Parts: sequence; C-alpha cells; structure tokens
Amino acid sequence: MGARAVRDVDRVGVTVDLAPRVATDASLLSSAATGAETGGAGIRATARLEARADGRGGTSLPVLDGEGPLALRRTRSTGHAARVTLVGAMSGPLGGDHLTVEATAHQGSALHIASAAATLALPGQTRATARYDVRLTVADGAELYWLPEQLISVCDSDLRVTTRAELAAGARLVLREEQVLGRTGEAPGRLTSRLTVRRAGQLLLDQELSCGPGSPGGWDGPAVLAGHRALGQLIVVRPEFAHEKPSAGPLGEWAAITPLAGPGVLVTAVAPDALLVRGVMDEAVRRLG
Repeated sequence: MGARAVRDVDRVGVTVDLAPRVATDASLLSSAATGAETGGAGIRATARLEARADGRGGTSLPVLDGEGPLALRRTRSTGHAARVTLVGAMSGPLGGDHLTVEATAHQGSALHIASAAATLALPGQTRATARYDVRLTVADGAELYWLPEQLISVCDSDLRVTTRAELAAGARLVLREEQVLGRTGEAPGRLTSRLTVRRAGQLLLDQELSCGPGSPGGWDGPAVLAGHRALGQLIVVRPEFAHEKPSAGPLGEWAAITPLAGPGVLVTAVAPDALLVRGVMDEAVRRLG
C-alpha cells in the first residue's frame, strides 16, 4: 500500500503490524486487483481454504485463495497436517470493513491455521461497525486447529466478530480466541464476540461477550472482567471426550476448565495482560489438544 510497516512490541506485549492503510487511488486499484470490493462503507474481502487427504498420509490444499487484506500462505509442515498462515496485507479491520475467513477440512485431512501477527481493530472514516466472520467446517476423521494471534480493540473502534464451527460427529477441533481491550494507556473500543460450535447438527456452545463503550452495563465489573483487559477462550472437541474428559476446575491463577454437554471442553481466561493469557492458552493446548 506504499506505507512502510513498523512493528511495536512493548505496547501490548505482542508483535503487531501498525502499517497505516491510506485510501489512495493506488490502494483502491490494489484492492480491485486482489478481488476485494471497496466502497464508501469499507472493504469486503473473503479468504477461502480447503484441506483434503492426499492419499499418501498427508494433506493437500486444493483451495487457497485470499482477497484484499486477507492473504493466505502455506508454511512448512513436518507432519501430516497442512499449515497455513493468515497474513494481513493491510491494516484493519477498519470501521465499515467486512472480512470473512472460510476454512473446510474434508474427511481424513488435518489443517492448522495461524496468523502472522496480531489483528488491530481500528476506527475508520465512518462510524460504521466493522465485521470479522470466521466459518469453520470439519468432516468426520478430520482435524482443524484455528490458532490466530490476539485481536486488539483500539480506542474508538467498533468490531463485531462472529465465529461459527460446524463439526461432524468424528471431527476434531482446537479453537483459540484472544482479545486485548485497548493498547497500553488507552481505553478500549467496542468489541462484540460471538462463538458458536455445532457437532453433528447439535449445539455444543453458543456464547457472546460485548465489551467497551456502548456495551451492556457490568462488562467491566467483578462478575465479568473485574478490571482486566486481556481475555481468551479455547475450545477443544475430541471424540474421545464422549467417554472421558477433564473435570471442571481452575487452570492456574487466571483460567478455568469447563466441560461441555458433549465431547468438548472450554477453557476461559481473564488476566491483566496478553502475555499471561497466552501462557494459559498454550498450556491448555498442550494438555487438551
């Protein structure tokens, strides 16, 4: 986009991309060339990927297609799983943007998705809400890991994140979400996050959290965040959990494990900073994933 990227590590304890996105003629042409739609209300872009068993004990990626700010890169893997990194080609999402990631793991495949850096929800030129939708589909005998970096809600931003996972009865899922409410020394923007997981057509988890200005009262109170600014959740679904799964209880100082009504476990963490949440999430992935 013609802007030089700068990196900032110390503000939130994670590496983030702070390259500004400027609505110049060059950026509009670049968006059009990559298939993204650009209008007065923001950018519309979708990234699509599909994983299939290759018949040789590995996983192929017949579909790997990104648009606009959503670039997909296959990264080296030493096992049977295909590994993909989501790279932000522009800053954002900004107000009015609508970004979508659609990932499907077909029968017998293994797909691990990560991101190259934290995502910053930024205010745009309009007051319109930005949207970030994630759609995950996992077939019988397949596994999908969705492990992006943190989402940072910048002051004056307004973002709605919707994550939906549709699982077959024999599917495996490891899904992690982490949010940071504002950078160091600043108030957060408004962030609404909804996570829905269905297995074999039955609802396994459906929860929503809204934080920041304009959210329902009490979000920052002792019953929810208690003044903390970093939170995370991890859901692990495994067929083996239908017979035996971890019991409810604390996971260190900042997190708790909650068995779901089905072969799944939810880990929820609330902590003063992103590094503490990440430590808890990494430990939970090692124990459960």
